[in-house]
Amino acid sequence: MSSATQAHAGRGLAPLEEEREVVLRLKQGDRMALAQLYEWYGDRLFRQIILPKLPITDLAEDVLRDTFRITVERIEQYNPEDRSIFFWMRRIAINRAIDVHRAHARRERLQDQVEQNLDRTMGAAPPAPDRGQEVEETRELVEEALALLNPRYAQAIRLRLIEDRDREECAEALGVSVGNFDVIFHRACKAFRQKYPPR
Repeated sequence: MSSATQAHAGRGLAPLEEEREVVLRLKQGDRMALAQLYEWYGDRLFRQIILPKLPITDLAEDVLRDTFRITVERIEQYNPEDRSIFFWMRRIAINRAIDVHRAHARRERLQDQVEQNLDRTMGAAPPAPDRGQEVEETRELVEEALALLNPRYAQAIRLRLIEDRDREECAEALGVSVGNFDVIFHRACKAFRQKYPPR
């Protein structure tokens, strides 16, 4: 057994010779080879690499799927040396986790801003008598801004923020997955900020 192979075994990695065979099969289009990589490294990538950087289970699972998708797409760029493919995949997972975490943080900040804006104008609490006219005018401005949006975006904002439905209900109402709804809602919030107040 070579020193590299011994080092791999000591780290809990698959033998290099087996890895190289699997990588070769993957480059030849064998999807079972991807399943083998997943069996070897899927859980390890998820628990040791992705979750610590992105402690939101749904998003972390998306990153794991993306990691294996990107592995297939870029497998021709991988050149096996005396190093496991795990380390190459780990770099893919880290980069993807960082990207998703940043996008999620931006979306959360934007959503908070939009929710605060709409809460001020369309909250259920009755306004004080002297502010009734002001609130009504602001509501009208919000509706005018929504009318300027793509109807799908306007519907996403109404469902999520005005009707206060959860993400699953919103996604079902739009006929999309929850992940797709998140994308639509993010874009809707961005578009709303550009249109509010209507000029």
